[in-house]
Amino acid sequence: MRWLLGFFLHEMAFGLLSIFLPLYVISAVVSGTLVDVGIMIALATFLAIPFSFFWGYLCDKTGRYKAFVLLSFSLIGVLLYFFSSTTDIALLIILYSTIAVVHVAHEAPKNVLIAESYSRHDWERSFASYELLTEFGWLIGILIGFFTALYGFSGSTILLLCSLLNIVAFFASAIFVADPPLILERGLAGMERTLNFAQRGITLMLRADEGQAVEGKLKGERVSAYYIGLILFSLATSMLFTPLPIFFSRDLALASSLVFAVFVMNSGGACMGYFFARSRTQQDSGRGMVKKSILSRGVLALLLSTAMLYVSVSTTLIAVVILVLMGFAYALFLVATLSISMEVLPQGKAGLFNVLIGVGGAAGTLIGPLVAASFSFLHVFIASGTIFILSYLAFKIFAQ
Repeated sequence: MRWLLGFFLHEMAFGLLSIFLPLYVISAVVSGTLVDVGIMIALATFLAIPFSFFWGYLCDKTGRYKAFVLLSFSLIGVLLYFFSSTTDIALLIILYSTIAVVHVAHEAPKNVLIAESYSRHDWERSFASYELLTEFGWLIGILIGFFTALYGFSGSTILLLCSLLNIVAFFASAIFVADPPLILERGLAGMERTLNFAQRGITLMLRADEGQAVEGKLKGERVSAYYIGLILFSLATSMLFTPLPIFFSRDLALASSLVFAVFVMNSGGACMGYFFARSRTQQDSGRGMVKKSILSRGVLALLLSTAMLYVSVSTTLIAVVILVLMGFAYALFLVATLSISMEVLPQGKAGLFNVLIGVGGAAGTLIGPLVAASFSFLHVFIASGTIFILSYLAFKIFAQ
């Protein structure tokens, strides 16, 4: 597992950055607005979409995966260094968009490295182990943000720390990451999926030919519904979580250090979810796990909107509990969908998973802050919960 050290350090940096960035933009240092936060993150996510597919195609085409991991970590480190030296909102948006483009360069290669290192039977456990480790790194990053906010570190210092963590991640990956000697497992998983479908068809045909009663119908998985479900889930997630730090900071009047503490709890819930998912090794368990986790997040988002009607100390406590449960549900969703994607996506399209997540995420990062600024966070929570339920229906169609 030494090859995961670089990814662990990278996630530490982005865990810190995820909460720090919106607070930094609206701080007196930059004097940005909630809409600026939405534009920055939405533009970055939109620009990353075509590059998600491009990097995924390129790494499969060349068979070189380590190179793209190193490219991503090194350029992020350099760009964050320049990010720390300016407070101009337009330049910050440009730099952050560039960071997003090179950030996705390691996503598809990472998924392939895991998929080709283990058999299909072990994919869910392997993805869960990876996500557990990197989520722990994310959690440590948020904890670092808590202490830096508590002791009044400057924004430029925090950004330099994020830059340094990515540079160290580059060197760790250069030493420990290696390309797989053969690329076979995804192809074998696709063949097994096709053969299983053919076997079911032949069995039903023979039973009908022998005059036996045939229960059920032969249905292939509707992959288009799976794609739609991914987009809707990502839309609801980013719509909810992009402006959420500002909700805790502005609407609930929490200090910056306490905002970080709230998201430490969310990350802790995700860690518990990944730990739980490691025991879910059966190949078909992922479909049911996806639907349950999405429905849970939809219900939790709607509960958050109900809690907002009575703003008090209890609102913060209820919101924290909801975020812990949301983190747990997200972990189950991500592990299952990563495994399914490596099975249903053909070689050369490893980046399509990140493209679909990016499409929904880009729309959500823009819509969420705009709805919050134009209406209220109550509308954000209700809309997000509704979209989660629509995502659940799409996955239900896919897996029926």
